[in-house]
Amino acid sequence: MRDDWVDLLDAPRLRRVISGCDAVVHVAALYSFTATERELELVNVHGTRNVIEACRAEGVRLLATSSCATCGPVPGRAATEEDSTPGWELVVPYKRTKLEAERLVLAAGGVCVNPTTPVGDGDRAPTPTGAMIRGVVTGRYRAFPRIGVNVVDVRDVARGHVLALEHGRPGERYLLGGVDLELRDLFAAVARLAGRPRPRLPVPYAAIRAAAALGAVNRNEAILARTPAYFSSAKAARELGYRPGPVEPALARAVREALA
Repeated sequence: MRDDWVDLLDAPRLRRVISGCDAVVHVAALYSFTATERELELVNVHGTRNVIEACRAEGVRLLATSSCATCGPVPGRAATEEDSTPGWELVVPYKRTKLEAERLVLAAGGVCVNPTTPVGDGDRAPTPTGAMIRGVVTGRYRAFPRIGVNVVDVRDVARGHVLALEHGRPGERYLLGGVDLELRDLFAAVARLAGRPRPRLPVPYAAIRAAAALGAVNRNEAILARTPAYFSSAKAARELGYRPGPVEPALARAVREALA
């Protein structure tokens, strides 16, 4: 086990660290809806390109963590690996750069895993997902958008990475999800675990768009609040043996950490 810390943009050192490895699991990315487009491009696209080139030069297998955001959402049903991001969502720099990075990996013969909405302990930055959980735990969120997400225990996502490393086919991507939940029900579960009143005010998409226009809501997050983001992990189950467990224990761990 190595403990080297390497900047993704430092290509020569990145290659030295990768040299001698059997495989690389490329999890590093900038998951943000507030970072600048340049920052997201540098980390998610150019950084991934450097990892690919280092792996190719050293003859090392590559598994990259992509995102369910590259597979959908699809209105009216759960999206699969055969689907793609709606064109109107690609104005969001995070989604565009993750899709571009994924295409680079797949074209190079790597394997991608596409987690949905991981929850659990350890989200200390926090990511936008972690910030959502904290918003409910602290009582800051009193309302909920009328959409839903696919929620998965972060530990199941980690297990999915191992399975993809062992059984994933080069040039393929695999959704790693859990259960589809309306935000109303997800927020209620988090509030119950935190001993808080559940958010009860449903917010229509038109109100979210208006708030974004006034600068009260992040524009990128408002764009993504238009369609329920539901996904199927059937391919990962079939080809990798992926079997996610219930999400409640992960929510409990996330709530305990937020309260602490």
